[in-house]
Amino acid sequence: MKNHDLIIVGSGIMGAFHAFHAAKKGKKVLIIEKDNFPVSSTVRNFGQAVPSGSAGKWFDFGRRSLDIYKDIQSQFDISVRKNGSIYFASDETEWQLANELYDIHQSQGYECILLSKRQCLDLYPELKEDYARGAIYYPSEVSVEPNLLIHRILQYLQEQLQVTYLTNTSVIGCTEASGFVTLMTSSNDQYTADKAIICSGYIFNLLFPEVYAQSGMIVSKLQMLQTVPMTNVSIKGNILTGLSIRRYESFEQCPSFKNITTPDHYSELKKWGIHILFKQAIDGSIIIGDSHEYAPVGRTDELGFDTKTYINDLMLKEAERIMSFPVRKIARSWAGFYAQHPDEIFEHDISPNIHIRTGIGGKGMTTSAGYAESVIEGLL
Repeated sequence: MKNHDLIIVGSGIMGAFHAFHAAKKGKKVLIIEKDNFPVSSTVRNFGQAVPSGSAGKWFDFGRRSLDIYKDIQSQFDISVRKNGSIYFASDETEWQLANELYDIHQSQGYECILLSKRQCLDLYPELKEDYARGAIYYPSEVSVEPNLLIHRILQYLQEQLQVTYLTNTSVIGCTEASGFVTLMTSSNDQYTADKAIICSGYIFNLLFPEVYAQSGMIVSKLQMLQTVPMTNVSIKGNILTGLSIRRYESFEQCPSFKNITTPDHYSELKKWGIHILFKQAIDGSIIIGDSHEYAPVGRTDELGFDTKTYINDLMLKEAERIMSFPVRKIARSWAGFYAQHPDEIFEHDISPNIHIRTGIGGKGMTTSAGYAESVIEGLL
């Protein structure tokens, strides 16, 4: 006899929101997590929800995610702060792209505001005058605390939606027979359900390794830094910069994007996939990053677990070009990892009731809530 309607493998942001939407439909849901708590992509990021950086259906998923975040926050504190997002353009090319994206988003009914150089400097006194050309601002976007958000969501799922959460449990087998899905753990326990959704991030060696080996997914390694608390500095919201304008998918829609070239001072940064973001945490510390290195499934160990001092220094030098606060007062740095796919998500059905949904890339915090809703609507 089945124990649950749905079992989710993985309790990161993707797994948690699949559980959320299933539970909202009245389903009995179990989440199984291999670690004591989520320790991977979901907690090693900026905590920025920025639909403005996405395009197409992912822009739509991002907008829907904002609504979901705000709705949960109105009932239960999950650390959501509506401080908006701002992209600072540093030259005429980036400013042109900002203006073009403004027109696109205005036509889509997505609130945004163009800010002059003077307005940027008035709003952000720490911004260096010789960096800023102008900015595009999105007042409806939100920030979250990556070290708090997922724990609060999992607490909400258990307390408000009666989701069962099982930790320190590695699922090593998943089969379907006679209309039921059975999951086997490393301790030889079995759990059964009508359906299972695998949201295991970049962990490829526990379940269906042969599927992942042929998936086309790659893993990105990011380096990030965090300053000591700076209570005399205030940089509200999600801070994105000219390198973000040159990198994010939303700007690729702009008519002039196909003609942009890389200035010499960006060439080494581009080599390491660096674009500079800032996000101030609630304790006053500031997260700075990030870089991107890549490896295919099966060779992800080659990325290493260390952080490269050279990459950190490149990021800090660019951060110093942008902001006047003491960016080198670093308290800690770390490497994060996430899986991504050429089709922007890896969707694979092992059987009619066993589904893999992973490889969402760097847009997980922004789009998972909306994306998971569409998955659950299609499967349940």
